[in-house]
Order: sequence, then C-alpha cells, then structure tokens
Amino acid sequence: MSKVIDSVSAFMERLVAKNPSQPEFIQAVHEVAESVMPIIESTPAYRKARLLERLVEPERIIIFRVPWVDDRGEVHVNRGFRIEMNSAIGPYKGGLRFHPTVNLGLLKFLAFEQVFKNALTTIMMGGGKGGSDFDPKGKTDNEVMRFCQSFMSELFRHIGPDTDVPAGDIGVGGREIGFLFGQYKKLANRFCGVLTGKGLEYGGSLIRPEATGYGSVYFAQEMLATRGESIKGKVAAVSGSGNVAQFTTEKVLELGGKVVTLSDSNGTIVDLDGINEEKLAWVMDLKNVRRGRIGEYCDKFKGSEFRANKRPWDVKCDLAFPSATQNEISAEDARTLVGNGCICVSEGANMPTEPEGVDVFLGTKILYGPGKAANAGGVAVSGLEMAQNSQFYHWRREEVDARLQGIMRSIHENCVKYGAEDGFVNYVRGANIAGFVKVAEAMLAQGVV
Repeated sequence: MSKVIDSVSAFMERLVAKNPSQPEFIQAVHEVAESVMPIIESTPAYRKARLLERLVEPERIIIFRVPWVDDRGEVHVNRGFRIEMNSAIGPYKGGLRFHPTVNLGLLKFLAFEQVFKNALTTIMMGGGKGGSDFDPKGKTDNEVMRFCQSFMSELFRHIGPDTDVPAGDIGVGGREIGFLFGQYKKLANRFCGVLTGKGLEYGGSLIRPEATGYGSVYFAQEMLATRGESIKGKVAAVSGSGNVAQFTTEKVLELGGKVVTLSDSNGTIVDLDGINEEKLAWVMDLKNVRRGRIGEYCDKFKGSEFRANKRPWDVKCDLAFPSATQNEISAEDARTLVGNGCICVSEGANMPTEPEGVDVFLGTKILYGPGKAANAGGVAVSGLEMAQNSQFYHWRREEVDARLQGIMRSIHENCVKYGAEDGFVNYVRGANIAGFVKVAEAMLAQGVV
C-alpha cells in the first residue's frame, strides 16, 4: 500500500508542476489516480505504456477568439475552447459550456471526467469538452445567435459526426444548440449528427432533455435496491433549477418521492409541502421561458421559504441530488446531510462534492453515486441520438427510456463489480476502475499514439 501511496504522490507532484492554477483538473485526476494506481502497479503492461500519464494529457486543445456584435452595435470578444481529451474508444464526445467561469483548467477537468463517464455507458464514445466565457444571461436571442454563429465559425473545422460531437451543458440549451447547428450546416454544407441535444424537428432524440436528471434518479434507484429500499415515500433535496434539476424532480415525483428544494445562484427555495407536478410546471416556465430567478417561486406559492445565498444541504431529507455545479457540497454540508438522516446521494452535476465531502460519505458508508456514474444518462442518450442520426430514424420515447434505464443499470453493475468491498460498494472506486480499464485496454491495443 505504501508503494501505491508513493506512486500517487509522485505522479500528482509532476501533474501539478505541469498544470499550475488548474485546481478542478488536479482534484479530478487525484481522485482517479488514488482509485486506479493499485491496478496500474499490479499490471506491468499498464505501467510500461505510461497509460495514466497519457490519459491526463489532452490529445488536442483548441483555443480561439470569438468576436460578436451586440444589439447596440458594440463589439465584444470572448474566448472559445475545445478540449479533445481521448478518442481511444470513439469520437470525442462532451458538452459545450457558456458561462463566465469557463477557463482552460475547468474544461480539462470536465473533459477528463467525460472520458470515464463515456466509457461507463457501454457506447463507443471518447471524451471531450468545450465552451466559452460568454454569459448568455441577459442577452437577447439575436445576440446569442450572433455569438453562436461566431463560435461555430471556428469550431466547425475541428468537429464532425465521426470526429468530435459536442452537446449542451450549462448555458447551452436548445436555443444555443439550434443556432450552433444551423451555422455548422451552412459552413460545412452537411446535414449530419454533429451536435446532440438537437430539437426533434432536425434530428434530436426523445428523452434527451430529460436524460441526465432521469438517469441520476435511476442510478439512485439501483443503489437503494441493494439495501432493500426504494424512492417511494422518500424526501429529496435537489439543488439547481435548470434542466437536470427539473427532470430529476419530475422522475422523483413519478416514482413516489417528494422534492422539497430547488436553487439557483441567488439562493434556495424550501417547500416542505413538496414541489408537485403543478409547481414544477411553473418552475419550468419560469426558468426555460421567462428566464427568471428561483426566488420568484415564493411569491407564487405561499408557505414556501426563500433562503438567500444558501444551498439546500441543511434541509432534512432522505435523498440528495446535487444538480447545479462543481464543488457545491463541502465537508460540513456532507456531515449535515448525514446527520439529518440522508441515506443516498446521487450526483446530477459534475464533481459537485468536494474531496473532503466525499470522504464523509464514504466514511459513513451511505449510498454515494459520483457524477461520472450517476449523471452519465445525459451523454448516454446523446450516444443514442448519434445512433438514430446515423439511421435517419427516430426511436419511440418508450424505447429510448428503456435503453436509458438499461444503461444506468449496466453502469451500476460495473461499479459494483469493481467497487464492492466487505459488504459495502465504493461507487467512486468502482466507477473509476471500470472506466479506466476499458479505456486502458483500447489504448494498449492501438499502440503509442
């Protein structure tokens, strides 16, 4: 064990030296290194091929300027990125994020996580991520269109249905995907499955908007079943109020649970009576159409409470679904959740729990589904959208949903296979090793490239 610890320490020291000021990327790699280093140390072929060293270096990084003109005729310049991390098992696949916090280190973290997440889905997809520090909030549709067209005017040369297939992420929804696809089609003179998350009218898949949220609930359902539990009758705290949070709430309600929180960057709403179907429909209109703030919920539904600048994790619950952004659950939050009786955490966001918080969940042995496993439903249905595009055919809603449930069940089984230890399943270890082994074997087979 000391040899493994020394190997992790030496590896991380080299990584930090080469990637200064990239804390999210370093955090993500450290978690994986701790899980997979025992496998590497016991497999001479993995050590000789320097697989982990190769995995943490992107195959390609594209950085470009994105100039655009607002409605007043003023010129703005943003920065665009695409990280093509690993293509050992398929074309690069991963979302585009438009948010002021976007930077190189953040996107490297997301691309690295995407490699393992995509490997877990059983679909042939490599890992990538991209985006811009552009903020779509407060922009008109025409301003967003002009930005997306400028962004795609550079990105189109680097992507394609068999090369790199972006999707949406924070700040990139159906509106943005439509503008991006239209510009790609014009520049490339091709109608193909180059983006996922498209509208149904031009090649999208049923269940794709719902997939990440539904998938995180399906994964929670699988975890709970290992202890003879179910979602029915359970109280859930959900963070965020965007796409993932909305459809997490919808599926929890469908399975008989009660959701009592939603949030955004301004704070958290708490409704102990439960956010039912009628209230959820109102939230969807607020966030997706009117683009309002979640605090307006309390003006509409009396008896609810708005907690400004607070997260949901001090609200008593059985289940927690962090569905907003990275590092939103601290160690203190994790201890509060466990102390209040939370038995299951299923991550809809990417790396929403700080490392010390993960240690709390694993130490108390509650059911903890890390994002690379629990939120893989989104990219899984993106893969199914790619398959439908290649056939120029739409599958029925029931067929896509059944395939999604099957994929989440398979991911859970792989996590159990590699993470079971003394009657407890360490889903972090299981997900990391299952994803690593699949990618590692493909890289070995293809030589040093």
